[in-house]
Amino acid sequence: MTPTPAAASAPPSRPAGKAWRLLVLGAGAVGGYFGGRLAAAGADVVFLIRPPRAASLERQGLVVESPLGDCRIAPQLVASGEAAGAVDLVLLACKAYDLETALAAVRPAVGPATLVLPLLNGIAHLERLDAAFGRVRVLGGIAHLAATLTPSGAIRHLNTLQRMIAGPRAPGQTPVLAKLAGAMGAAGVDFVVADDIEQALWEKYVFLATLAGATCTRRASLGAILANPEGAAFLDDLLAECSAIAAAAGHPPHPAGFAPYRRQLGEAGSPLTASMLRDMERGAPTEADHILGHLVRLAESYGIATPRLHVAYAHLQAYEHTRQPKPHF
Repeated sequence: MTPTPAAASAPPSRPAGKAWRLLVLGAGAVGGYFGGRLAAAGADVVFLIRPPRAASLERQGLVVESPLGDCRIAPQLVASGEAAGAVDLVLLACKAYDLETALAAVRPAVGPATLVLPLLNGIAHLERLDAAFGRVRVLGGIAHLAATLTPSGAIRHLNTLQRMIAGPRAPGQTPVLAKLAGAMGAAGVDFVVADDIEQALWEKYVFLATLAGATCTRRASLGAILANPEGAAFLDDLLAECSAIAAAAGHPPHPAGFAPYRRQLGEAGSPLTASMLRDMERGAPTEADHILGHLVRLAESYGIATPRLHVAYAHLQAYEHTRQPKPHF
């Protein structure tokens, strides 16, 4: 269910004449890509990173390899545990299982006028962020980006889609969004300010949970799943279950807003897989509890039967129980 804390007043404005500054948590595929594009276009961006990633970036810089054009910058770096100073906007692009560590790392940079823009999957993180900083400081955000870190540490953009959707969740948040829109435009990134960001978040959530649940359970691409009637039926049933949960939460997928996702889920021969499956294939932790587990718990609270979703979640729980933990950064 979408969190609805008590209303709060707007955050105070940044003092006149103070430069606009953005803090990006980490320099992985998502944060590193968007932060790198912004920095290359002249924005004041500082990256808060862990020591192993810092060593790589200090040696070779932050490198983006993309069909839209490569770039290399010498990033402003702050190591975890150091003070970055208060900033206007924190871009939070961590995995859900790293959220508590991320909150502790960025807290010193959250001043009286700072807003936080999370680009995490799902919806459950908003309640935790609201509790940590107050809803008045927390925007809603979605990243549409296919990117990965190469063995050398470069960020490889896998296609030409580079879109960020963000929107206000409380009064007084639009001025920072307008500044971010201008900076993203200068960087050549497709940036959309959503009037109803929580509806947009739920529509992506339904899509992602369906994609992750199907591709992880079947250990196959979307095209391979759709190639047989049983697989196609499993995916359709899973989509129906996730949509029913969203509707019970007050955010049924709108036909127009969900149409692009529906086309992707029905594309014959599609090589698309969820990043969660790629995490499984390399023995890494997954966001199964944050994505599928959260939906299962919501379904139970609403009295909605979700047999396909339960199967998918149980499959991922078994994986998490048996995998060999590896360090992740």
